[in-house]
Amino acid sequence: MRLGLLRDHDFRLLFTADTISQVGTQVTILALPLVAVLTLDATALQVGVLAACETAAFLLVGLPAGALVDRLRRRGTMIVADLLRAVLLASVPLAWYLDRLQMPQLYVVGLLCGVCTVFFDVAYQSYLPFLVGKEHLVEGNARLEMVRSTSQIGGPTVAGGLVRFLGGPLAIATDAASYLVSALALWRIRRIEPLPARKPDAHLGREILEGLRFVLGNRLLRAISMCTGTSNFFGSIFNAMLIIYLARDLALSPAVIGLFFSVTGLGALAGAFLVGPAVRWFGQGPAMWISILVGSLGMLFMPFARADWRLWLAGAGYVVFGISVVVYNVTQVSFRQTITPDDLLGRMNATMRFIVWGTMPVGGLVGGLLGTAIGVHGTIWVACAGMLVSVVPLVLSPLRKLRELTSAPSAGTEVVRK
Repeated sequence: MRLGLLRDHDFRLLFTADTISQVGTQVTILALPLVAVLTLDATALQVGVLAACETAAFLLVGLPAGALVDRLRRRGTMIVADLLRAVLLASVPLAWYLDRLQMPQLYVVGLLCGVCTVFFDVAYQSYLPFLVGKEHLVEGNARLEMVRSTSQIGGPTVAGGLVRFLGGPLAIATDAASYLVSALALWRIRRIEPLPARKPDAHLGREILEGLRFVLGNRLLRAISMCTGTSNFFGSIFNAMLIIYLARDLALSPAVIGLFFSVTGLGALAGAFLVGPAVRWFGQGPAMWISILVGSLGMLFMPFARADWRLWLAGAGYVVFGISVVVYNVTQVSFRQTITPDDLLGRMNATMRFIVWGTMPVGGLVGGLLGTAIGVHGTIWVACAGMLVSVVPLVLSPLRKLRELTSAPSAGTEVVRK
């Protein structure tokens, strides 16, 4: 992958901001549940509730966030979200230092950071087409997926070391600092989109319904939302129990857990390079369902993990899953951004996030309940087996064999080429 968009000053700043923020986020993804498990001795149910809190915002504010983002400058929205996340995360090491840290604070921090993430993600996905043009969306999304993938390799290793030598609360402080640097990089972007024109009869409820009708009225978008939502539901069950599985059932140290996540992150990095060839080989539609199917099969190795060579066999399956997720996400997100009118981008992205991420807090809570009822290992089995179901909506839709996808402006009309 050549320099391409990285030659552009403003995209480089977005790329830099995302890189810094993603690495810091990887620290918190590992450190926050480790703080709960190792510092506060949290139960499986409490860890499940924490996982639910971190993603509940997509259910609570997902739809209105899209309508509000379409009324605001998206770059400014991202900057404010970064600053607020920095303040929220900084409260964790402060409370720990004052010997006041309790699980309710972690719940609140997870929930409010999730609200900020909703606004940031909706704004970022809506800002990218303005920044790079729709003709460069696949490259732009692939570049940013590469950022996320690289952070998954280096971030957990850094997190494991920080948790080991500094402790979880101080590791979270590094993420708070990363959001400040990310906000500074975004502030330096020169290209600022005009403030969207406010319609005289603007109504928040009506604008939300327009976004819902656009997504649910399009057969292909419906299939994508059902597939992603199902995968995220079972993935959240899995993620809610994964730290407990590795830290307690397998008795791995924080450093080894960080190394495991770093190794498995290689799959996501490889996926960023393979998405272009995959789309050329299989076509856009088949690339989506084939990637989901292959990735779900790779996850079936995870329940066999033990604190020996089988851990790394499971890691190999996780690598395959990482490749598949990136191929799927870049393909479907680029397609969604291409077919959506500019004035609907925020609402389309928010509606999709509401549907596909709204299953995540439910999955996290179900994971905690299942972990209590049938044990952590049994819950890992349920989650990995359940991910296979997510491919069904794509296989039953026209996406199964359509190589090239475009769309007419109407929300319910698709134009497809075999």
